Amino acid sequence: MNDQYLFSLKKHLIRLSRDLDGELLYDELVKRLYATDASVYRIIPLAVAFPKHSDDLKKLILFAQQYSCSLIPRTAGTSLAGQCVGEGIVVDFSKYFTDIISFDKEKALVTVQPGVVRDQLNNFLKPHQLFFGPNTSTSNRCMMGGMVGNNSSGTTSIKYGVTRDKIVSVKALLSDGSEVNFEELNNDTLNQKLKKDDLEAAIYKTLYKRLSDPSIQNAIVENYPKPSIHRRNTGYALDVLLQSTAFENIGQAFNISKLICGSEGTLALVTEITLLLDSLPPEHSALIAAHFDSIESCLNAVQPAMNHDLFQCEMMDDTILDLTKHNKSQAANRSFIQGHPKALLMCELRSDSIEDLNEQVERLNKTFKDTGLAYCYPVLYGDDIVKAVELRKAGLGLLGNMIGDKKAVACIEDTAVALEDLSDYIAEFTSLMNSYNQNAVYYAHAGAGELHLRPILNLKHGEDVSLFRSITSDVARLVKKYKGSLSGEHGDGIVRSEFIPLMLGKTNFELIEEVKSVFDPSNIFNPGKITEPRPMDKNLRYEIDRKEPQPTSFLNFENTMGILREAEKCNGSGDCRKLPEFGGTMCPSYRATKNEKDSTRARANALREFLTHSNEENKYDHEELKEVFDLCLSCKACSSECPSSVDVAALKAEFQYQYQRSNGISLRTKAFAFNTALNKRLIPFSGIVNWTYKNGATSYLLKKILGIAPRRSFPNLSNESLSNWFQKYNNEYIGDNPIKTVYLFIDEFTNYLDTDIGKDAIVLLTRLNYKIAYLPHEESGRAMISQGLLKEAKKVVDKNVDLFKDKISEKTPLIGIEPSAILGFKDDYLRLATDLDAAKNIADHCYLIEEFIQNEIKAGHIKAHQFTEEKKTIKFHGHCHQKALINQKCSFDALNLPKNYRVTLIPSGCCGMAGSFGYEKEKYNISMTIGGHTLFPAVNKASKDTIIVANGTSCRHQILDGTGRAAKHPVTILKEALI
Repeated sequence: MNDQYLFSLKKHLIRLSRDLDGELLYDELVKRLYATDASVYRIIPLAVAFPKHSDDLKKLILFAQQYSCSLIPRTAGTSLAGQCVGEGIVVDFSKYFTDIISFDKEKALVTVQPGVVRDQLNNFLKPHQLFFGPNTSTSNRCMMGGMVGNNSSGTTSIKYGVTRDKIVSVKALLSDGSEVNFEELNNDTLNQKLKKDDLEAAIYKTLYKRLSDPSIQNAIVENYPKPSIHRRNTGYALDVLLQSTAFENIGQAFNISKLICGSEGTLALVTEITLLLDSLPPEHSALIAAHFDSIESCLNAVQPAMNHDLFQCEMMDDTILDLTKHNKSQAANRSFIQGHPKALLMCELRSDSIEDLNEQVERLNKTFKDTGLAYCYPVLYGDDIVKAVELRKAGLGLLGNMIGDKKAVACIEDTAVALEDLSDYIAEFTSLMNSYNQNAVYYAHAGAGELHLRPILNLKHGEDVSLFRSITSDVARLVKKYKGSLSGEHGDGIVRSEFIPLMLGKTNFELIEEVKSVFDPSNIFNPGKITEPRPMDKNLRYEIDRKEPQPTSFLNFENTMGILREAEKCNGSGDCRKLPEFGGTMCPSYRATKNEKDSTRARANALREFLTHSNEENKYDHEELKEVFDLCLSCKACSSECPSSVDVAALKAEFQYQYQRSNGISLRTKAFAFNTALNKRLIPFSGIVNWTYKNGATSYLLKKILGIAPRRSFPNLSNESLSNWFQKYNNEYIGDNPIKTVYLFIDEFTNYLDTDIGKDAIVLLTRLNYKIAYLPHEESGRAMISQGLLKEAKKVVDKNVDLFKDKISEKTPLIGIEPSAILGFKDDYLRLATDLDAAKNIADHCYLIEEFIQNEIKAGHIKAHQFTEEKKTIKFHGHCHQKALINQKCSFDALNLPKNYRVTLIPSGCCGMAGSFGYEKEKYNISMTIGGHTLFPAVNKASKDTIIVANGTSCRHQILDGTGRAAKHPVTILKEALI
């Protein structure tokens, strides 16, 4: 599109945006965010639409026809082949097309809109003992529209089939805006369709006429993948239509919805999907994780294993297994791994009886033993299965953890062959990769004949882009040799569409083009995918052979070779789009707004975009970046829950610092950043200060001046600092032989606001016979970091590191009460400290107080008999930084120490307060929405005699404002329990 045409079109876009009940956005930020998906491609769209209903879609279709632009349908945007990018209007169904429309338990049918999340659907169905079987690794955020578009399969296809098997009917809008319902037709109803004179009839006539042609039938039989390959998604599913009763005496009824499935939004816009459901899997399960010394041994074991009644048969190689070691979430899921396997084969068995399950396990283990291929095959049950499956599911995202510019590239990752051909195919594939000096990545669906095979390439270099094409071309020819499918489930998109003529033959490709033409004569639906393919080595995310930008940063990003590569770690897998019901914390702002721009992925992508495509002297100085980072709560969940471990909290702090260099620092920012210095001066006048905070008039005025939410309460200022109190206390209960000396870090929140909690901590430790040492130190710097005042924070960090570097060791650890403050030593300090070695040593020996207590319980130094036997019920909410940087179990174990305390963890994500975030007037509603997802309901449902516990000062504040309940700190609970 030339500039003059785009300028003219923008006027029409403005009019269109007014006509839609949904939204149409065409600002620079949104366009750049939707320029990429989870593939290697980048195309800036014309605009992004969020339609509310079918009438909006009809208006979009009319606009596209009138102004010769295209519509690119999208749900979660995690496509690996480039299906979701294009120059036209991206149509995002994920915001409003999210309803489960109807459910028929007796017929096991459900009708959904395309924006319904797969796991969300199954949560709805579970009470009815039904579920939707195809199960992708992205199941907690992938949506049914995308699953239909790609004919998704996932881990369970060997038992429950693929999405196409479950399609009963679809309602859709054709390229002329007409509504159709594609469903099963017997020969009589098909003949009635053929007699009509509209676009729908033209589609039926073309398909019926061409598929009735014996030469076409022969071409399909001879050139399409083997029918035994269940996971096949190359081109359009004409082979499936050919197997209907319209052309044979046997088979299914003629149903164009089977053709729509896998068509990648190139034929119609789907508005409703009716699916056939399965009964829930048998109750009892076991997973055998067979370990192998070689890829070859693993693959040779697949066929013998598949002779058993498996529900999953998944493979992981050592490339991914090694990456799990360095991912905070996945490292905990590795406990079953023995030795150093080159590959794992995870085989799941299920049964309604434990006895039968045990017999199945014995038979499968005997098979592994008889083949002699595996060196061990541990059997997993219960939560250990969940951990192993999560480890496998994280494979795609973990590949983004490769440091540097070489990445495991999605291009040949979707090949599927018949199971009997798998071992020979992989042998030839490996030989081919060796000829390219490639150590490819192998993982995923071995039992279905599909492995996600990836070469390691640097697509910033022209030489590797040439390899990108050469390897894909050679692999396509190899797959063709075995009559396999180049796409098993991820689709053709941009990366594979140009190989369809090779894979299916000229005659079949011409028929595919004819089908596209009759459905979409003006080519408005997702052009460049499947037909009229774009070159697979153009429109890449990175400019080839450019001089890579080297943006400066104040924070230390050496661990990822710079801030740009930290942002580039995001591969678009979309884990940050999972909803609250699926657990975890990431990403709280997306959960509240459901807007892509408020996701972790958006922040990483936006920073990458503007650091590499900016003409500003200060490349951080963009209002778009300010907008995209604005709702980031710096919860740090992304550093652990994102498989690629993108540290967006650090990216935000760096952005704030750099942006403020050009734009100055607001009064509110200064007030929050230097709040500690202010509290220190005001504490002698705490009575007056607290009256000011509570008085309606003075509180209103103060909030107005600082931009604080009117409904947000102020915390009380203590009447004496903890540091002053401690000087007088002086280890009052210590005996002659303390167990250990610990250094107490008195953070700024405990020092001036939560002094009583600090006193409880000191009393608790001294009465448990620990000597507390205190060195007058600086504040933690947390408030400064959260406001982007990194120079000021660095001064604080360096002073604290210099103070503690010769004092802190394994024998004399540093202990803190407030998670966000003490855990900064393990995280923020390592990006700010001048003396990095000293900072690392402190980080290795600093502990949240509950973590220290947990360790001392394990060492036998703290015992249950030191505490009351009174019965109490406790619900605990953990701080985000604790969840991200250590774990909640330490608090759980500490609170469970009293013999009759019954403790449960609230399965909450972020509380929504996040330091100053929840104070800001424009963010208050978002803050309370986040708290209302899981935390507030859990607290409100708790009985009055249940004790609510939270170890973060912001968390306790949020619980009080959101529920009216006062939460206690774990140390207060334990101090009160002492006998």
